[in-house]
Amino acid sequence: MTTTALLSELRATLQDSGLHGSFLVRDLDTGDELGIDPEIEFPVASLVKVPLALATLERVRRGELDAAMPVEVAPGRLSVPGPTGMSRFRHPARVAVEDLVYLSTCISDSVAADALFVLTPPSRVTELLKDLGVKGISVRHTMNELTETPAERFEAADVHLAHALAIDAGTPGRGHRVPQLDISHANTGTARAFVDLLHSLWHPTTIPTEVAGAVRTLLSANVLRHRLAPDFASDAATWSSKTGTLLNLRHEAGVVEHTDGHRYAVAALTESSVAASSQPGADATMGQVARRLRDHLRVWAA
Repeated sequence: MTTTALLSELRATLQDSGLHGSFLVRDLDTGDELGIDPEIEFPVASLVKVPLALATLERVRRGELDAAMPVEVAPGRLSVPGPTGMSRFRHPARVAVEDLVYLSTCISDSVAADALFVLTPPSRVTELLKDLGVKGISVRHTMNELTETPAERFEAADVHLAHALAIDAGTPGRGHRVPQLDISHANTGTARAFVDLLHSLWHPTTIPTEVAGAVRTLLSANVLRHRLAPDFASDAATWSSKTGTLLNLRHEAGVVEHTDGHRYAVAALTESSVAASSQPGADATMGQVARRLRDHLRVWAA
């Protein structure tokens, strides 16, 4: 199949699943890449926890933060508890900075992330990204803001109404009546920006080697593996990644490393036109589209 035919077919597959998406797959050794609209800017939801981890660990390397420093975390710091992590805690906890980075990145604990944002505010994270040569990712707010969407104002049976608003209230310029979905207000990035970040972590030049290695280790320990992992993880390949989900947004960015030595960075940023919070079929479609791009790129380079 030609590249043009493949991309046309994959766009149709996404449309049939109610998805509009931005995908990019890059061979980390040759730089060859293949994608679908990789320059579209999206609110990134929990993908922001990767640059947060990078910025925090860089500050540790510089001696600005102590990895072992205990941080007091009070219960009830999020208005709506998440499915896992410290938002479910009923009592105060003392957690070391480095362990907060683990919780934030590997189980996507937003309370842990916001404890890190107290130490390194969004504006400082953005400054550090620039220092490290990371472009195309804007960090503007903490994670708590993501718990203040219309979804938190409805009973569980009516959450589809919040998703309908998320779908219908956007503008052609990617503004939105929901601030967390407005690219002028939200934490944002593109598929290309996240692939560039992953490339810099796996082939560090501007990022210090020890910091890049620490972030790679965190991504390899990610426990949320329902989206792209089924199409990339196997006995012959490892998958290191971070997911992001907010209302109708479904994202993942990661690296697949094959036992034959080939390595590919993959970013998939999507928005759904289906007013439902649980869409396993959409997650599966994202994995299939990303894998077919990788497969085509692998054959193309052979």
